[in-house]
Amino acid sequence: MQFKRILLKLSGESLMGEQGYGIDSNRLSDYAQQIKEAAQMGVQVAIVIGGGNIFRGLSGASKGFDRVKGDQMGMLATVINSLALSSALTAVGVKNRVLTAIRMEPIGEYYSSDKAIQCLEAGEVVILSGGTGNPFFTTDTGSSLRGIEVKADVMLKGTRVDGIYTADPEKDPSAVKFDTITFDEIYNRNLKVMDLTATTMCKENNLPIYVFNMDVYGNLGKVLRGEQIGTLVTR
Repeated sequence: MQFKRILLKLSGESLMGEQGYGIDSNRLSDYAQQIKEAAQMGVQVAIVIGGGNIFRGLSGASKGFDRVKGDQMGMLATVINSLALSSALTAVGVKNRVLTAIRMEPIGEYYSSDKAIQCLEAGEVVILSGGTGNPFFTTDTGSSLRGIEVKADVMLKGTRVDGIYTADPEKDPSAVKFDTITFDEIYNRNLKVMDLTATTMCKENNLPIYVFNMDVYGNLGKVLRGEQIGTLVTR
């Protein structure tokens, strides 16, 4: 399995590491080192990172926040995480650029797919922040959209579990892991891999998804070298 250009989706929750909130500097530097290794392999890396370690729009809405305002707060949380990751990448010598879905120069440059592709082809890691720039869309959907727009070969979805199971392995010890699965099987089994909008976009635009545990150091390199450590989702 060889990929020339990847869309790496990182979980905001995973950035908390051992903390209950915010950004764990050890986890951040682990991510930066793994991304550096990927870039050194010659892989073009675009990244979308969630914001759930800081604020999640949906849970905000359940606590009385207006859904649109809550989602906008969530988008800003992804920008904070993107700046942290950018800083960590710069510290280990990786050229990178933050593009935002909402205009907020000088924090980041305004996103366009042409600009993102130019930066990727120039060897920069590109961090795509602010979700889609619209409320009612998750960062999973933002990842699907950006992955399709930048013509990525695959979306690598880094999570806390090592793939897709028949049930939640953290709750059901008898859950069985899939090595490969189709988008239709995910629908039919009602598996919570990503939200329906994101999964449908990937299926319709033939963007495969590879789900793996990003929190184990070195796993990103293993995926890129073709080791079977997660679950591949295809049509």
